[in-house]
Amino acid sequence: MGSNINSEIDREKIAYEHYKDEFKDYEPEAMAKNTGCIYNRDTGEIIVKLMGQELSVKYPSGDIYGRDGAELEGFHSKILILRYLIHGSGVEPSKKYITYREIEGGNVYYGNFYGRCILRLSSVLKNNPEGLKKAFEKLDAEKVNKGDFAYKIQFLNNIYLIFIFWIGDDEFPPSSQILFNENVHFYFTAEDLAVVGDVSIGTLKKIGVWEPAN
Repeated sequence: MGSNINSEIDREKIAYEHYKDEFKDYEPEAMAKNTGCIYNRDTGEIIVKLMGQELSVKYPSGDIYGRDGAELEGFHSKILILRYLIHGSGVEPSKKYITYREIEGGNVYYGNFYGRCILRLSSVLKNNPEGLKKAFEKLDAEKVNKGDFAYKIQFLNNIYLIFIFWIGDDEFPPSSQILFNENVHFYFTAEDLAVVGDVSIGTLKKIGVWEPAN
């Protein structure tokens, strides 16, 4: 078990170093413009907002820090941000939202997305729906009239998601859905979006109130 975890961390570290090396070959002003971010030429950093958290992506190193100066934790998040900056195409969000299956390659990777994101999100909902609502409120998410309750959040600049929840009853278990603004394929692949869901849920759990409700 331990060796498998270490091997996975090593692979993620290698992938992160790869994207850091690729990142330095792109113009920072263009990357910022194509993602709706801000590039500060004086400090050599691109300012990115990840679910409300302001981050500094140093150029050309690709190192990522919070505003408190602490390095961002988690290779998944760091790789995702660099891929977003490298591949962003400058397309602003529309009013249309789509399911994971509607994204190119979504049917191929849906099993992974379902297990990694939908089932996990439904489990969080089952354990504490009120804590989940409080997490969205802390993010200043916008309430949406879907399901039993739903929220729209900004995941990254220009990237918006809608989380929909059905609380369930004696006959049906709690369930959930994640919708993506249709512009998302100009920034991420279907494989990336499984990580987007994973990172989103991790953030919700981190900032939420998860003690069982009385």
